[in-house]
Amino acid sequence: MTTNRDYDVLVIGAGPAGENAAEVAAKGDLKVGIIERELVGGECSYFACMPSKALLRPGEILDMVGRVPGAAEAVTGSIDIDAALARRDDLSGNWDDSGQVDWLTSVGVDLIRGHGRLVEPKVVAVESADGSVTRYEASKAVVIGTGTAAAIPPIEGLREIRIWDNRDVTTAKEVPNRLVVLGGGVVGVEMAQAWKTLGAQEVTVVEMMPNLLPRQEQFAGEELAAAFDRIGIRVLTEVKLVKVERETDDGPVLATLEDGTTIEADEILVAVGRRPLTGDIGIETVGLEPGRYIDVDNRMRARGVDGEWLYAVGDANGRSLVTHSGKYQARIAGATIAGHETTAYGDLKAEAGVVFTNPQVASVGLTENAARELGIDVHTVEYGTGHTAGAATLGRGIKGTSKLVIDASRQLILGATFVGPGVGEMLHAATDRKSVV
Repeated sequence: MTTNRDYDVLVIGAGPAGENAAEVAAKGDLKVGIIERELVGGECSYFACMPSKALLRPGEILDMVGRVPGAAEAVTGSIDIDAALARRDDLSGNWDDSGQVDWLTSVGVDLIRGHGRLVEPKVVAVESADGSVTRYEASKAVVIGTGTAAAIPPIEGLREIRIWDNRDVTTAKEVPNRLVVLGGGVVGVEMAQAWKTLGAQEVTVVEMMPNLLPRQEQFAGEELAAAFDRIGIRVLTEVKLVKVERETDDGPVLATLEDGTTIEADEILVAVGRRPLTGDIGIETVGLEPGRYIDVDNRMRARGVDGEWLYAVGDANGRSLVTHSGKYQARIAGATIAGHETTAYGDLKAEAGVVFTNPQVASVGLTENAARELGIDVHTVEYGTGHTAGAATLGRGIKGTSKLVIDASRQLILGATFVGPGVGEMLHAATDRKSVV
C-alpha cells in the first residue's frame, strides 16, 4: 500500500453532486481529487435523467403533433424503435465517460479510479481494479457523493428472481411485450409510459398508496392515471404485491397481489424508492452508521463527526433526492470548504421537480396537506391548465390543473403544482423569491 498526501480535498463519488463539489473547491485554489469506481457522471447521465427522457420523447412528440390540426395529418406510421433506442444511447454517451473525464481535467480536478473507503479522519484508501490499494490524505476536507441505488422491498421471491431496476429499464435493448411496474413514483410512471408508447402491449402499474405520485397533490396522480387509461396503461392503486416467481430465468414473471389476483408479464420493474450507497465507504471508522443517509447541517457538514472536515452532498445525505438539488448542495459544500460563508436553504424550502410524463407534472415547495400539517393557514387557487389562451395554441384537448398554495397571512406562494404539456417551463415563475399574490 502506498500513500499520497498531496490533496486539499478528496471527493468520493463522481456523480453530478460530487463533480460540482470538486469543481467549486478547485476554483477556490484547492487541489482536488475525485474518486470513482464506475462511470464519471453518475446515475443521472447514464441510467436515469438522460436515458429516461430520451425514451419518453418520441411518444410525447407524437401526441403533441397529433393535437395540432394541419400537423396531425402529416404524422403517419409508427415509432422507429431502433432509432429511438439509438438516440437514447447517444444521449447517454454510449456509456462511455471520456467526455466527462475531459471536463474534470479542464476544471483542474484529478480523477482517481477505484473504490474509495475512509480508513481514518481525512484519509481515503482507494482500491483499484487490479486490487492494489493507495491511501490518499486530504488536508482540508473529504466529501461523500456516492448517491443511491434502487431499494428492493421484502416481497417473497423478489430477491430470488431476475428483475429490472432503474438501470435495467433505461438501458433495455428491446421493448418488453408485457411489463409490470411496482411503484407509482417518478421512475415507475415515467418508465411505464415510455415503454407503452414505444410499443409494449401490456403495462400495469401497482401502487400501494391511494394515488400515483403519492408525494404530490392528489389531483396530479389522478390526472396522470386518467391519461394512462387513455393510452391503455392499467393502474392499480391501494394494492400490495405479495409474491413474485419465475419458473426459469428467462421465462415470464408471475406477480401475485394481496387479494390473490395474478399478473403475468415478461419483465417486472421495481421502482419503490432508493437506498443510500454508504454501506461500503468506511464511514463507520468515523462514528457514522453505514448504509444510512448521512445527516448534515446547512453547509453539508456531517453531523456527529469532530473537526468539520467531512461533508455529504446529493442523494447520500437524503435531504432532496433530485439531481439539481444535489448540485446545489455540492456548490454550497465546495464554497464552504474554499472558505466562503454560505448556507443551503432552497433544497429544503423550495424543492422543485418535474415528472416528464405526458402530461408533465411540475411542482415546487409544499403541497396543501404538507402546509396544513405544519400549522400554516393557507388558501389555494386552482385553474384548468388548458383553459388559457397559451394552452389553446398548443392544440386540441389540453387537460390538467394548476394549483397555488398560499400563506394567507403573508400572502406568499408556499407551493405550486402544474399538470399539463410542457408545464415544467412554468416552475421558474413560481420559484421567484419575490412572488406574492
